Amino acid sequence: MERAEQEILQWAKAGEKFSTPGWEELPGIPLYMDQVIFYLKDSLGFFQREPEGSLLTSSMINNYVKNGVLPHPDKKKYGKEHLAALTVLCLLKPVLSIPDIGELRRGQDIPGVYGAFLAAHTAAVRETCRQLEEDWAAGQDPKELALKLAAEANAKRAAAQRILAALEREDQEKGKSKK
Repeated sequence: MERAEQEILQWAKAGEKFSTPGWEELPGIPLYMDQVIFYLKDSLGFFQREPEGSLLTSSMINNYVKNGVLPHPDKKKYGKEHLAALTVLCLLKPVLSIPDIGELRRGQDIPGVYGAFLAAHTAAVRETCRQLEEDWAAGQDPKELALKLAAEANAKRAAAQRILAALEREDQEKGKSKK
């Protein structure tokens, strides 16, 4: 357990200081798809289960564009708005459906949504890592701790989905009443 404990606590300590790049920290020049994938793999590596893994592929980006969740690139180049949207997509896709993620930013300015997301996400990561360290130091069984974290994540996912579903129904009702 020593190696696992060291790995987990090292990850938690890193998480207390981790922050996803802010709007101003995103590259100021447009990137080609392979550069986008490399940039996001480097920026979001903290969230990958295994270092060799990838949160994003070119096929995924193409599907996001095709489905209207991501704007079309400008001459095969992706700017800050694309990087911000892809960051949110990469971090939320294990939790929400792609249409739900798209709904979160529909009608909103991307820098504003990105800033709000980063603030909430950074606070959640730091609190989770701080709590993980405390629970570990208190001697909580690692599997029980993982179960607790997964249950909390599931409950919060369900709450987010309920909110989005209720808002979607409300929008649909407003659309019907205008006809």
